[in-house]
Amino acid sequence: MNKMHMEYFEKEDILYLVISDEPEAGSVELSPNITAELNEKGELIGIEILKASSYVRDSIMEASQAKMLKLTQAQSA
Repeated sequence: MNKMHMEYFEKEDILYLVISDEPEAGSVELSPNITAELNEKGELIGIEILKASSYVRDSIMEASQAKMLKLTQAQSA
């Protein structure tokens, strides 16, 4: 079994999550900047995130704000 790892291509701002080193046989666009890469059996072998720095920043900010909102609401109750 292959070891899962991440690769970041700074110049292109692409984050690639490698699940398996198997050859890619196809892909599925999950959202505008996220693509799932599949092997011949249709199994997930990687995830490519375009505009990765913005995606990670926005995801963390969104999760943090939701958590803070829940804490604020719990303290008000």
